[in-house]
Amino acid sequence: MKIIPTALPDCVVIEPAVFGDERGFFLETWNADRFVERGLSAAFVQSNVSRSSQGVLRGLHYQWPGPQGKLVSVLDGAVYDVAVDIRRGSPTFGQWTSALLSADNKRQMWIPEGFAHGFAVVSETALLSYLCTAVYDRAADAAVRWDDPAIGIDWPISEPQLSAKDAAAPLLADVAPERLPVYAP
Repeated sequence: MKIIPTALPDCVVIEPAVFGDERGFFLETWNADRFVERGLSAAFVQSNVSRSSQGVLRGLHYQWPGPQGKLVSVLDGAVYDVAVDIRRGSPTFGQWTSALLSADNKRQMWIPEGFAHGFAVVSETALLSYLCTAVYDRAADAAVRWDDPAIGIDWPISEPQLSAKDAAAPLLADVAPERLPVYAP
């Protein structure tokens, strides 16, 4: 397994070792011991799968309180995956990073607790799997606007299909401070 740093500390792309031949391939998507050896420790308590069509953009989602760390993988198709640091007091507050995750490149992205997450589907369809470090809590569910100009994400699609919730999400500057995670160095 190879860990690829991103512009945001703690948010990394993971390139698993893939073992394959003419019959197919095998890879580990999660191994607690191997992740801990590389400084990534997480206790996953929920597993989710989502399927979306080309042009769909989901995000930027987070949960506070009870933040979720997410290990995101694409099982079929391809997405432009994005993480935004929304931790109050963080030296990288409001900054973002991205990675192309696909069934072909088999890369994963680790989105630490305290970051907002979103993705845009760039293939005909995409099937995502993500492991979470906290269970979903509807009362703590929150979002930041996908096209917040202060964040400035360079999305690969200009007119995405959005849910009503995502279309109505506030700008980061308009989120009440108590509704944002706190940076803890």
